[in-house]
Amino acid sequence: MSFINYSSREINCKIVYYGPGLCGKTTNLQFIYRKTNPEQKGKLISLATETERTLFFDFLPLALGDIKGFKIRFHLYTVPGQVFYAASRKLILKGVDGVVFVADSQIERTESNIESLDDLKINLAEQGYDLDKLPFAIQYNKRDLPNIVPVADLEKLLNYRNVPSFEAVAVTGKGVFETLKAVAKQVLFELKKHY
Repeated sequence: MSFINYSSREINCKIVYYGPGLCGKTTNLQFIYRKTNPEQKGKLISLATETERTLFFDFLPLALGDIKGFKIRFHLYTVPGQVFYAASRKLILKGVDGVVFVADSQIERTESNIESLDDLKINLAEQGYDLDKLPFAIQYNKRDLPNIVPVADLEKLLNYRNVPSFEAVAVTGKGVFETLKAVAKQVLFELKKHY
C-alpha cells in the first residue's frame, strides 16, 4: 500500500491501469502526461517494443495536493496486456493502492475484457489483495469506433461492484482525467481514514 517518506514528507500512492492488450492504457498515461503542468509531474518512463506495445510498464509520478503537511504523489503504472507477460502484471500490482480497468469497447474484444478482469482478480488475490476492497474505476475506451458494445451491456459484464465508470476516447482525452480523478479520490479517502 502507500509508502510514506517522512524525510521528504511525501506519501506515495500507486495506481495501476489494467486491461487487455491494445485497450488504451498507455494512451491514457500519455494524454495525462501531455496535459499535466510540468511542476506537477515527473518523467514518463515507457518501455515499448518496436510495435509500440508496452513491455513492462509506463510510470508517471504526479503530485496532487497534501494531507496533514504530507505531499501526495501518485505513481501511475500500466501493465502489459499481452497474455505472455503474466509475471510482469503480477509484479506491477505489488503495493497497489488503486486500479483503473481500461476496457476496449469493440465487440470483438468483449471476451478479452472479461478474461483480463478475471486475470486482475486472480493476480490481486495472489498478492493478498481483494479487488472488492480496493479503490477501483472502470473506463470504457474507444467509444468513437463504429463496432462497439453498448455501455449498459459493458456495465453488466464488467461492473459487478457498480464502481465509477466512464466512457472514453483516450486518444482525444475524453474521459481520461475523469477516470483518474475518480480512482484518485477513492485512494485519498482511504488514506485519510488511516492518517
